[in-house]
Amino acid sequence: MAFTPLPGTRAPVRVWTDPYGIEPQAAQQLRNIGALPWVQGVAVMPDVHFGKGATVGSVIAMRQAVSPAAVGVDIGCGMSAVRTSLTAADLPDDLAPLRAAIEAAVPVGFAKRANPVDPRRIRGLEQAGWDAFWKRFGELDRRVAQLESRAQHQMGTLGGGNHFIEVCVEQGGPDAGQVWLMLHSGSRNIGKELAERHIGVARKLPHNTDLPDRDLAVFLAGTPEMDAYRRDLWWAQEYARRNRAVMLALLCGVVREQFPQVAYGEPISCHHNYVAEESYDGVDVLVTRKGAIRAGRGDLGIIPGSMGTGSYIVRGKGNPDAYCSASHGAGRRMSRGQAKRTYSTADLVRQTAGVECRKDAGVVDEIPGAYKDITKVMAQQDDLVEVVAHLKQVVCVKG
Repeated sequence: MAFTPLPGTRAPVRVWTDPYGIEPQAAQQLRNIGALPWVQGVAVMPDVHFGKGATVGSVIAMRQAVSPAAVGVDIGCGMSAVRTSLTAADLPDDLAPLRAAIEAAVPVGFAKRANPVDPRRIRGLEQAGWDAFWKRFGELDRRVAQLESRAQHQMGTLGGGNHFIEVCVEQGGPDAGQVWLMLHSGSRNIGKELAERHIGVARKLPHNTDLPDRDLAVFLAGTPEMDAYRRDLWWAQEYARRNRAVMLALLCGVVREQFPQVAYGEPISCHHNYVAEESYDGVDVLVTRKGAIRAGRGDLGIIPGSMGTGSYIVRGKGNPDAYCSASHGAGRRMSRGQAKRTYSTADLVRQTAGVECRKDAGVVDEIPGAYKDITKVMAQQDDLVEVVAHLKQVVCVKG
């Protein structure tokens, strides 16, 4: 579909869904963002929903400025996936042992590792740059100095909430039945700590005193505060990328132990909470994607649904109206609290039928019914991406 302009904003706000269907709180957030003097434009993805400060599912292009709340607190959160040589016929009827093996290899929830990751001991993991990466921890905001050990022990861990690891089967097309591995995670606690500290700094800067929402406070180019934020931001984005790489390599190892004949394709990885330096119509901008992936022409990306509805591997069409972006998933249609009040564990069992996963009260807030219809979301962005593969999970590991 083509975008629809959101009326009543200074900068153009282009919406890839029904603007009248956006929840009022999120619509007001978008108008607040569009009113900021530094904003070049905003692209609103079909999975849009209310977030802290900036809306989830928003792509914001700013001139010489960046708002840390427009990135989110899980800096670098994103997806990784890899196609295997296995087919559904290779998988056993009982997938519980495979799920248990994955959970044994990758700590989930609040769990961390007993010992920091040693990249040299993980088959298939990139070896370059690890020492230099960890040495840069000492350059980060001094207020997180005491968290270095925790950050090291959380490297290669999943976390909780909507983070997951899945074994999926491709649906339809010439490659129907092909098995994929997929995961969703970010920069763990260290990204959150860095983000919250910088948001606090931004709120106190004089140029942010009259904003419509204090959480939209920005850093300006050429200032020490901007330099400090970007230094920590780039590091946290790299942490998130490496974190997913570690988990994907471990996941591949688990599958290899059970299926020695398996071979793997080239992994796909994409952030969906991050900042990038880009240029549109000859204007250099800092683009924040909060709940959105880059979908430049030819870019491969991953758009998940929920723990019972499947996901999509996509190829970007490079639509400049959307700042070459697409949605990061289905997007929530109700809060976690509302989901818990609305659904029961019996509902969860019904909605995740055929998926080897947790089906207890601890994950009811992640029930498929709490999310928007992923097929509708995909239809609303057919001018942003083309579908390469439609996947359906058969195993889902959550924190």
